Amino acid sequence: MTTAKALHLIATQPAISAASILAKTARDESMRVLDALWPQYGLAAHKGYPTVAHLQALHEHGVADFYRRSFAPVRRLLENAPQPR
Repeated sequence: MTTAKALHLIATQPAISAASILAKTARDESMRVLDALWPQYGLAAHKGYPTVAHLQALHEHGVADFYRRSFAPVRRLLENAPQPR
């Protein structure tokens, strides 16, 4: 499905619109919970999006266990991490 088609469905189908809002609300709450446990990442502020502050926190504090390994900035950090000798 194309992005344009997905956006059209979200805009025209009430159930899809509602599901989108619920998913975003649940994700935001998850970020607040994670932020309470790992405040150094600033997740409550950027909600996990790859902002400059978020990427800087990842570089500074490393990759916590809760991060998706498929998240491109995390994947790149892990691929380029120094290997133990």
